[in-house]
Amino acid sequence: MKAFFEAIQSLFVDFLFKPFDWLRSLELDNWFFANIVSWILMGICTYYMIYWCKQLAAHQRNNEENQDTTAHSFLK
Repeated sequence: MKAFFEAIQSLFVDFLFKPFDWLRSLELDNWFFANIVSWILMGICTYYMIYWCKQLAAHQRNNEENQDTTAHSFLK
């Protein structure tokens, strides 16, 4: 059983986390590229936030949104 958990440790430490070790060592040289994963995720979140706001505005213009306070039974 111990060998099983050591194999999982080896998989993650020796293979799957190697790119993150490289990014961590890169931080001393270039902060922007060391945080590229965070920049990509922030870009994706920003894109979908803008998309979501545009969709809300489109539904508001078409009067498809029910803004009645009794739209949900628990709000009565």
